[in-house]
Amino acid sequence: MHSPPKHIIAVSANIINDEGHTLLVKTHVRPDTWETPGGQVEEGEPLDQALCREVLEETGLVITPVGLTGVYYNATKQVLSVVFRAKYVRGDISIQPEEIKEAAFVELTEENIDNYITRPNMKSRTLDCMKAKSFVPYETWEMRPFNLLGRLW
Repeated sequence: MHSPPKHIIAVSANIINDEGHTLLVKTHVRPDTWETPGGQVEEGEPLDQALCREVLEETGLVITPVGLTGVYYNATKQVLSVVFRAKYVRGDISIQPEEIKEAAFVELTEENIDNYITRPNMKSRTLDCMKAKSFVPYETWEMRPFNLLGRLW
């Protein structure tokens, strides 16, 4: 008997402001580390739109995804995480206390990342994103009729 997959898809982004600082958040679930903002994708939601929604809900900031930098899988929790790089567009940080504990733009570097991101899985995806020289193509399509809704490169 075949059962449908039961994976969770999550998105997050390394968001850079005009000063070159990175947006990090501290959640209630993982208070021991800072991390890049994001969250779960809702059924039928394009990944880039889910990312923008999650960041807005958590921090009050409007962002624009510019590229996809990695895909990571947590085999224990069956979570597929898709990581983007994004630009800050507008807004002031206004955290939603039910979503996150803190949010701040920090000058994040390879040398100081351990002062912020303590979990190795989050550190590796953040470093990959920081070092990415190019992006993986990402497209959103509507089918029948075929209609390209969006493309990041």
